[in-house]
Amino acid sequence: MATKAKKTIRILFIADIVGCAGRKTVNEILPNLKKGEGIDFVVANGENMTTGNGMTKGTMEAILESGVNFFTAGNHIWKKPEFLDELEKKETPVVRPANYPEDSPGKGYKILKTDFGRLLIVSLLGREGINAQVESPFKSIDDILEATKGKYDISLVDFHAEVTSEKVAMGYYLDGRVNVVVGTHTHVPTADARILPKGTAYISDAGMTGIQESVLGVKTDIIIRLFTTGMPQKFEQETEGPKVFNSVMVDISTDRKVKSIVRLDRYI
Repeated sequence: MATKAKKTIRILFIADIVGCAGRKTVNEILPNLKKGEGIDFVVANGENMTTGNGMTKGTMEAILESGVNFFTAGNHIWKKPEFLDELEKKETPVVRPANYPEDSPGKGYKILKTDFGRLLIVSLLGREGINAQVESPFKSIDDILEATKGKYDISLVDFHAEVTSEKVAMGYYLDGRVNVVVGTHTHVPTADARILPKGTAYISDAGMTGIQESVLGVKTDIIIRLFTTGMPQKFEQETEGPKVFNSVMVDISTDRKVKSIVRLDRYI
């Protein structure tokens, strides 16, 4: 009997992977999750994978072996200087925020050839509440979509931003223009996963992958001390305790229409 062609493409987006604990969580959960859910392609935000800040070639390769296909980033992608040369390589499966200056290392978007067509992946950084000298993410995405018109089949945007209103505005701005808009950066999962009126899958923040009993991956006592004393603190990543794996799963039909977006969270 002939095998029926798959009518949907299933993409998993893994929320910000934080430090060694986050990497271990991906290693433990992702292989069986991919198999059990029939996931075709996995994107993860990897800007905090190494000691909570930045990426290295070694940590990137380890998570690729776990089943992640591609990485988006954010304002911490520059924290490991040794990774900047990797960003410049065409084959490196990472995009940094596109609205940094053009001469910044790496690329802000890439078009990938996949088994289900050409996939455009874009990384953008918000401007509200983030100390970064970047261009308007709204203008940047307009420029990217104009430059790539007709060159891709499916599109995903990671909007790494602090302020919820900026994220929601971006979702509506891109509604009907891209397939998926996933918010990252705050490490706190939101409950607003939905398909917007013109067909774009949207969520304000996918959350975090790492130690659950922490403050965004940092030891709780350090952050409490920061807020109660007002004095600067040296951040240390929490490494012990229950782990959380936050993600969203999106189904897109072969005619490029989003069928569903759901939270897919696991705890170990």
